[in-house]
Amino acid sequence: MIDKMQVFTFLFLMLGPFKIIVPFAKITMGAEPAIVNKLAIRAIIFSSISLLLAGVLGQMILTRYGIPIPILGISGGIILFLVALLNIIHQFGPSPATNEKAPVPTMNMAISPLAFPTIVTPYGIAAVIVFLSFCPDLNSKLTVAAIVLAIMALNLVIMLVTRYIFKPLAIILALLGAILGVVQVALGLLIIYNQGRALLNL
Repeated sequence: MIDKMQVFTFLFLMLGPFKIIVPFAKITMGAEPAIVNKLAIRAIIFSSISLLLAGVLGQMILTRYGIPIPILGISGGIILFLVALLNIIHQFGPSPATNEKAPVPTMNMAISPLAFPTIVTPYGIAAVIVFLSFCPDLNSKLTVAAIVLAIMALNLVIMLVTRYIFKPLAIILALLGAILGVVQVALGLLIIYNQGRALLNL
């Protein structure tokens, strides 16, 4: 039986709203509320479908080619570690120019860059596949799917209220982003360590 709280925590860090708020606010800056809402809804629909399809197809590929789950876990851990480390390093780089004109949001942005790669990350996909592979029965798989959809619903709510909360929370988000970046680096290393041990025990 899978630990529901652990699954939620891992997927929340990898697919949750904290990494979405800033990019979404920049993309939709000055846009009409109706356009903002449509972008958010479409991005979440694309993301939810993509994650569930990736989970099913990923399991089929693991079975078809005999890829051990620890190998996939290590791959996801490496990606998570490198992305999180790069994000931390970028915080110490020069600030981006503030006089650049924000792009006019279009519905195509719901797929890229919102759904991919902002919401649906490579390490998030790997995590979904690994958790589904660990599930012993259909009920457990449905539980993981429900957790993914719940996180996507939370992402949607945050995106819909971003224009109201972004400015008051800007400083807090910067601090929280730094903290979560360190947590994700550690989480990536933990995944690599645990799956490495599992691989040695095969």
